[in-house]
Amino acid sequence: MKHLHRQHIWLGRLLASDPGRKRFQQAGKATISLVSAVFTMLFFLKYFHHPSITPAIVSGMVGMLGIFVVMDDTTAKKKVTTPLIGVTVAIGITLGSAFAQYSLVVNGLLVGMIFSAFYFSRFAIRYFSMGMAGFMSIYISSILQLDVAHLEWFYLGIVIGVVYAFLYNFIIFKDSVHMLRRSMRSFHIQSNLTFTILMKMIEDPETSNKRRKLLDRNVRRLNEYARSVAGDINENDLKKLWPGIEASQLRLYVFDTEMLIQTLTDSLKRLKDLEALEVMELRRLLVWVLHSLRDAEVLAQDYDPRSLEEAETAIQALRLLLSEVLNQEEKPQGWVYLLRRIESIANHVLEAAITIQESLKVSEYKEIPVESPNESEDEEKEDTQEETKSLKPATRKAIQALVAGTLAIIVGELIAPAQPYWVLLTTFIIQIGTETVGRTYIKAFQRSIGTVIGAILGFGAADLVSGHSQLEVILLFVVLFLAFYLFTVSYTLMSLFITMLIAFMYDLLLGGISMQLMGARVIDTIAGAVIALTVSAFVFPKKTKDKVADSFDDFFADLKGYVSSYIGTFIVLKDKPLTDQAFELDQKMQAMKDEAQSLLQRPGSLTRSGIGRWITVVTAINYYAKHLLASSHRKAPVKASEELRHAFRETDEKITHNIETLRKLVKGNEGKQFMWSLSGERERIETLAPSWRKSQVDLIHHFYYVWKINQSIVALGEELGSEVKKG
Repeated sequence: MKHLHRQHIWLGRLLASDPGRKRFQQAGKATISLVSAVFTMLFFLKYFHHPSITPAIVSGMVGMLGIFVVMDDTTAKKKVTTPLIGVTVAIGITLGSAFAQYSLVVNGLLVGMIFSAFYFSRFAIRYFSMGMAGFMSIYISSILQLDVAHLEWFYLGIVIGVVYAFLYNFIIFKDSVHMLRRSMRSFHIQSNLTFTILMKMIEDPETSNKRRKLLDRNVRRLNEYARSVAGDINENDLKKLWPGIEASQLRLYVFDTEMLIQTLTDSLKRLKDLEALEVMELRRLLVWVLHSLRDAEVLAQDYDPRSLEEAETAIQALRLLLSEVLNQEEKPQGWVYLLRRIESIANHVLEAAITIQESLKVSEYKEIPVESPNESEDEEKEDTQEETKSLKPATRKAIQALVAGTLAIIVGELIAPAQPYWVLLTTFIIQIGTETVGRTYIKAFQRSIGTVIGAILGFGAADLVSGHSQLEVILLFVVLFLAFYLFTVSYTLMSLFITMLIAFMYDLLLGGISMQLMGARVIDTIAGAVIALTVSAFVFPKKTKDKVADSFDDFFADLKGYVSSYIGTFIVLKDKPLTDQAFELDQKMQAMKDEAQSLLQRPGSLTRSGIGRWITVVTAINYYAKHLLASSHRKAPVKASEELRHAFRETDEKITHNIETLRKLVKGNEGKQFMWSLSGERERIETLAPSWRKSQVDLIHHFYYVWKINQSIVALGEELGSEVKKG
C-alpha cells in the first residue's frame, strides 16, 4: 500500500501534486479563518440581539485578508503586518461609513488607497497589503452602506478577524518543518513515477508518441518541483527534521536527481535512435540502475542499507560495461558519450544519497540563527541607484492606477450607477502583478473568460439551491476555498469560482439573483479589464520585450558568475557547491518565459521581435549550464600544468567578455562589438589535458558544455551584429 504510487502513475501524479501542500494549507487557513471569524461574530450578534449581520461580514473579510494579503518575506514581519491590516480596515470602515452619502469623497478615498498601495510598496510590501485592506474596507462600507452608529460592532469584528488570522497563521499552522517534509515527499514521488515511465520506455522496444509526451510532461513537472523544494530548504528546518544534513547537501541531492532524469530522458531517445537499446545487457543494466535508485528511501530514518548497496552494484555494473565498450577496437557510434553521461550523473546521485545517509547518523541539534536581510541591502541600493534616472516601477504603477481608477469610476457611474465600484475593483485586481502590457492583456483576458463562465455556472447553481440557505453557505465556503487553492494554478479558474461566490452571496444577502444582475457584473468586469489594459498600453507603458530584455540581462549576469566559478574549480578546488547558482539560473530562465508568455502565444510577433530566438538560446544555455554542475568533478583535484591553468584563465576571461558583449547588444548599445570563438583555447585544453586514467578527471568531458554555452552566446551575438574573433 505504501508504494502503490510506483506502480500506478496516475496515483503518483495525484499524490505529488501541490508540493508541500502549500496551496492547500494557504487556502485552508484563509477559508478557516474567514469561517471562524464569521461564526464567532454571529454568535456575539445573536447573543446581544443585534439586528444586522454586516459586522460578521467585516470580521470574515479581516480574517481572510489577514492570511491572504500578508506577503512579507519573514515570519517576524508578517506578525507585524497582520495587526496593521486590522488597523487599516478599522480606519477604512470608519471613513467609508462616515462619508457613505458623499460619493465624491468615497471615490477619492478608493482611488487614493489604490494609488497608495502601489506607490508605497516601493518601501515595503506591507504597505501594499495595507492599501489592499484599506481599499476593500472602504469598498465594503460603500456597498453595504454601513451605519456609523454601530462602529463598535465593526471594531469588535475586526479584532476577532485579526485574532483568528494570527492564530491560524502563526500558532496552529506555523510549523514549516512539515511543509519541507511534504515537499521532499512530493519530489520523491514525482521522481519515482518518472523513473517508472523511463523503465517502461527502456523495456518497450517501441515507444509511442503518447508515452514520450507523458515523459516530457512529467520531466517538466519534476523541474518545477525541484525549484520549489530548493526554495523550501533552510538550515533550521533541516536540523529539526533530519539532524546532521546540511542545506547544500540536500539541494545537491535534489539537483542531481533531477539532472539524472533529464539526462536519461534525452539520452534514451538518442540511444533508441542509434539502436543501442537492442542490446539486451544494456537494457537490463539501465533498468537495474533506475529500479535500485527508485527504491532507495534516502531520507528514511530506518532505511535499509542494502538499497543503496544495490544501487552501487548496479552503477558499478554499468561502469564495467562502459569500460568494455571503450576497450573495443570499434566503438559503437555515439554510444560512449551517452553512457558516460548516464553513469557519471547516476554516480553523483548515489554519492549524494550516501552522504545524506551518513549525515543522518548525527543527532545533535543546534539552532541556526536566521540570516538577516542585510545581505540583499547592497543589491537593493544598486537597483535604486540604477532607477534614479528613470521612473521607478512602483511610481509608474501608482500613476497608472490613479488614471485607471479615475476612468473606472467614471465608466462605473455611466453603466452601473447603482453599484459603480465593481468596474474599479476589477481594474485594481488586474493591475496587481502586471508590470507589462503583455501580462496585463493575459490577466484581463483570463479574468473576463473566468467571469463569463462563472456567471453562467453561478447563476445556475444559485438558482438551483435558492431557498436552501444552509446549503448555499456550505457551497459558498467550498467555492471560496477552491478560488484560493487554484489562485496560483489558473487565474481563469480562480475568477470563475470568485464569480460563483458572488452569485451565492447575492442570493443570500439580496434574497434572490437575476440574470440581469449577473450580466451587469460581467459587463462591469469586461469594462474594468479593458480600462486596465488601455491604461497599461498608453500611460507610461512597459513593453513586454523590454521586460524580457531585463530578465535576459539578469540571467546572463548570473551566468557570468556561474561559469566563472565552474572554471575556477579547475584552477583551485573549492568546497562551495554551485547548486544554489544553478537553481537561481533556472528561476531566472522561468521568469523570462513567464514575462514572454503573451509573445510566445503569437508566432508572428516572435519572428518580428526576436524574442523567440532569445528564449531558445536561453533554454539551451540553461540546459548546458545545469549539465556543467551535473558532470563536474567534486572530489579529485585537477592535475594541471601551469600552461593548462593559463588556458583556463584565458577561457574564463574571454567567455566573460562574450557574455558582457551580448548583454550590451541586447540593450541596444551602439558601436562595434566582437566576441571570441574560443576555438584556440579549446584546442589547447584538449591537447594539454592529461588522460582520464592519470588525473582521474576527464577535462575534455567536463569542458564540453563550456564550449556549448559559448557557441550559443556567439551565435546569438552574430545575429545581433557582433563580429567573431578566433581565440
